[in-house]
Amino acid sequence: MTEIAIPYGAYWSSPFAKWQGKLAHLHSLKFAAEVGKRSLRARNLSPEIFDFGVLGMTVPQKNSFYGLPWLMGEMGAEHVGGPTVNQACASGARILDLAASEIAAGRSQVALAVATDRTSNGPHMYYPAPNGPGGTGEHEDWVLDNFSHDPFAGLGMLQTAENVAKRHNVSTSEQHEVVLRRYQQYGDALANDSAFLKRFMELPFAVPDARFAKTIGEMTGDEGIQAASAERMAGLKPVVAGGTVTFAGQTHPADGTAAAVVTTPDRARELSADPKIKILIRSFGQSRVDKGYMPEAPVPAARTALANAGLTIADITAIKSHNPFIVNDIVFARSFGIDVMTMNNYGCSLVWGHPQGPTGLRAIIELIEELVSRGGGHGLFQGCAAGDSAMAAVISVEDAR
Repeated sequence: MTEIAIPYGAYWSSPFAKWQGKLAHLHSLKFAAEVGKRSLRARNLSPEIFDFGVLGMTVPQKNSFYGLPWLMGEMGAEHVGGPTVNQACASGARILDLAASEIAAGRSQVALAVATDRTSNGPHMYYPAPNGPGGTGEHEDWVLDNFSHDPFAGLGMLQTAENVAKRHNVSTSEQHEVVLRRYQQYGDALANDSAFLKRFMELPFAVPDARFAKTIGEMTGDEGIQAASAERMAGLKPVVAGGTVTFAGQTHPADGTAAAVVTTPDRARELSADPKIKILIRSFGQSRVDKGYMPEAPVPAARTALANAGLTIADITAIKSHNPFIVNDIVFARSFGIDVMTMNNYGCSLVWGHPQGPTGLRAIIELIEELVSRGGGHGLFQGCAAGDSAMAAVISVEDAR
């Protein structure tokens, strides 16, 4: 099997901002291009190295029909083409899979997987129906309406968490206990002036104006995160009457972008910030579970990814999840017989937010850096997505330093 590599340090993420925050005025595709240009310059990488690209994006923006070719053109890689993908919250893992498949097939040598989304100021869509009553069509708020209603399952995403909590007897108090741990883990990423985040994130982060002509603000890290405490959470009631999930036990919509370079091991050594660190993409897995039980989906996806990599959960050094609900982590840990408190070191989407497309890719980047900090090992990413589906990925790091 052809090995697929990620050069050490050849990946990045912007800080994430809670919706209607400091990134709400920025066209998400143009923002991804701007952050990409800045990140390539900081790593002394030329856009000329790429011969393939794939864009993950779930919230339409003006002219985003032009997708990946527009993005690469804005980054100075006018020779590069490729697809634009929307697989909801699994888009980050999916674009990494597509980039890896392109390299494995020998069709390309150096690919860029980039994801971006702005849940802020989401588009309001109108669908004409000339034959409807009075010619009136249908409309939707792209972000809010899709949060609240799965047209196939007939329910909102929050209800999927309640369904899973009920099936597995997960209480509010258990959820809050794990939420506190997740905030403690994110605190480790903020230690020593956010040293962990600065491994892959520009901080302080200069916020551009809508024309990307000048700087109008600064972010010192992820924006919109509220400190968690047991006392504060004790006063929260479940969002759904008779349910278990409070606002503390779920993530928040956000804006941001992330990207990673995917290539062959030989090229990875050339492009790496440290050639002694070898990062390999080992496998992927996907799944779909019972209608209305989305938080269960990462379990079979992870089993598939582990089997494809020839590994078991006992071989895994670190686990990261996209956890829009803390119920996800509790059920996952129970299913594999592991300690839920050991997952998601240095942060997770429950805490730093959910811009959809880039969420999983940022988690994978953090997984890589955690493995490097441990001196190597195998890492597992898993996360659910709309439609009661999920994706998982196995990454291995070898450190010869």
